[in-house]
Amino acid sequence: MGITATIMNTATGQPIQTMSFGRMPKPWASFNLATGELVTAERIDVGKPAPGKFTAPISIWVTVKPKG
Repeated sequence: MGITATIMNTATGQPIQTMSFGRMPKPWASFNLATGELVTAERIDVGKPAPGKFTAPISIWVTVKPKG
């Protein structure tokens, strides 16, 4: 079973995109966003599942380099 995580921007606290992984990524894992930008996971938060659900919300926090 794969992992679906929300990619979050550490600077703004806003979600960037959702992404699927084959297994739980490590905090130092690097991956490409939909924009093609290479980012490194800084922090991974695993929340509590909703009542009656089995899947827990997962947030991966990354720093996006400013354009310019």
